[in-house]
Amino acid sequence: MARPIDRRDFLNGAAVSIGAALTGPALAGQLPAQDEAGYYPPTLTGLRGSHPGSFEAAHRLRDGQSPLGHTVEDDEARFDLIVVGGGLSGLAAAAFYRAAKPQSRVLILDNHDDFGGHAKRNEFTLDGRTQLINGGTWGIDSPRPYSVVAGALLERLGVDPRELDARCAKKNFYSSLGLERGVFFDRETFGADRLMVLTKGTPWTKLLNEAPLSPAAKADIARLYESVVDYMPGLSSDEKKARLARMSYADFLTKAAKADPAVLPFFQSMTHEEWGVGIEAVGALEVWPFDFPGFQGLGLGPGAAPHMGFTAAGYAATGGSAHFHFPDGNASIARLLVRHLAPEALPGADAQDVVTARADYAKLDRPGAAVRIRLNATALQVRNIGEANSAREAEVTYARAGNLHVARGAVVALACWNMMIPYLCPDLPARQREALSQLVKTPLVYTNVALRNWRAFRSLGVSHIRAPGSYHASVRLNPVVDIGDYRSVRSPDEPIWVQMARTPCRPGLDPRAQFRAGQAELLATSFETFERAVRDQLARVLGTGGFDPALDIAAITVNRWPHGYAYEYNPLFDPDWDERDQPHVLGRAPFGRIVIANSDSGAGAYTDVAIDQAWRAISEALTIVG
Repeated sequence: MARPIDRRDFLNGAAVSIGAALTGPALAGQLPAQDEAGYYPPTLTGLRGSHPGSFEAAHRLRDGQSPLGHTVEDDEARFDLIVVGGGLSGLAAAAFYRAAKPQSRVLILDNHDDFGGHAKRNEFTLDGRTQLINGGTWGIDSPRPYSVVAGALLERLGVDPRELDARCAKKNFYSSLGLERGVFFDRETFGADRLMVLTKGTPWTKLLNEAPLSPAAKADIARLYESVVDYMPGLSSDEKKARLARMSYADFLTKAAKADPAVLPFFQSMTHEEWGVGIEAVGALEVWPFDFPGFQGLGLGPGAAPHMGFTAAGYAATGGSAHFHFPDGNASIARLLVRHLAPEALPGADAQDVVTARADYAKLDRPGAAVRIRLNATALQVRNIGEANSAREAEVTYARAGNLHVARGAVVALACWNMMIPYLCPDLPARQREALSQLVKTPLVYTNVALRNWRAFRSLGVSHIRAPGSYHASVRLNPVVDIGDYRSVRSPDEPIWVQMARTPCRPGLDPRAQFRAGQAELLATSFETFERAVRDQLARVLGTGGFDPALDIAAITVNRWPHGYAYEYNPLFDPDWDERDQPHVLGRAPFGRIVIANSDSGAGAYTDVAIDQAWRAISEALTIVG
């Protein structure tokens, strides 16, 4: 593991030594200005997501330090709308405003070096073949059908998720090769390193035969998956749901189902990617719509119930939205919105050719353009000019390239993270600031590893591995999607992206405390720590299939999101607020010429929520400006 990896990465067609390619800060520092040739963030490796340079100015503001730099006069400083945040909600807000006021001029500011917010894409080219993967938002998939507003926006962008999913997603490709799901037991948690392949049709008692678990744990895991047992006899379906809503899934397993506590490490991380915490902090009723084991004998009736969270209630009530996964996740939706707002920057005609179209970042922020998208620009202050109730303009001060800039707009839409807004707008009413501060985002990491081949997966017969005790809780081959001119790999001899997911949980704390601790951990973790964890984990998981990290890993991109998912209320920890008193409702109230649009304001970490909140905020903005 200490042996250096002798490999090269290829960025924008130019060979870059792997020493540079795998040091995120150094490479980011070499990236030219947005309007210069060679600016193309999707190909950057190393630390991405909240990358170095994207958060430091905001943290200085949070810590009460004065902004650095001197004020520079912009070439254009007055706009009809200024949007703070170039994610899906901010881009949608600009599109809605322009649709209502076609002659308006809009400035979009984003602190990252790329547009899209959490909807980022990673590109990797090896042996002449470019592969894409999501660096954030996975795809079109929501607990409820898209609203009329969100659905109409997708339609305007040319996105029909059902049609695209039917035609482009090759969901059975890996299974057609005989590849299954698996579970990796790590020696630190379970006493031995062992990969268990979940062969379809095989009884759990046989699957668990070689698992490093006690006989009692093996028997109880098999019972939870296979036995039809009513663990709450004598209660109606509604009464059972009421009880399940008030107990964690961990308590359901050990107290209701009477499973040996030794089963808990096996299930602990099953809730990580959906909720950002382990099974001790997620309600049993929350996981029931996701077919977690243990509920098959309870006879629960269909539909949502009181005290269910946003995600669980939606899936229980409606079964969820139509869905589709672009090869780069919802980065393609962000690209379609950019094409709509700044057509010269992203040529093409439809939702299929956008996948392989190359964005021209130099054309995102052109003088005189109706819409200007300005990257690497961190807002530091947003204020009404004059009293809020009589202001005619609002002003945004932002940092860029070591200088301070000021722009004014008839209205400002804050499509950034809600927990940042009290620092940007200290003049907000105290109750609103407090409400905004409660919406603590969920930290998570998508570590994308470019492999020279995936023969080890084929040899071991797996495509998706859950690793409940490991640094990354899951390892999966990139989904196979063919769209437009883009073709996914088919041969195990071809290079491929592998995605590893990590949620930095702190069991024993309430979710907000876990999230804050996880945020601090991610920002303090070096790329070298992530790289060593990746090399170690893949070597142990795939080693018996012939995997060699020094030979097989070509590049690593760590998409760290200390402020990831929007906060969803947790029925185990949050009170049953009246809707008008919910923090996200109190927090999104307009303030003079300032409106708020983001998924935080809908208390749901989904693209349609971001779009719907953009519509609400722009509707408020249009009322303000008349």
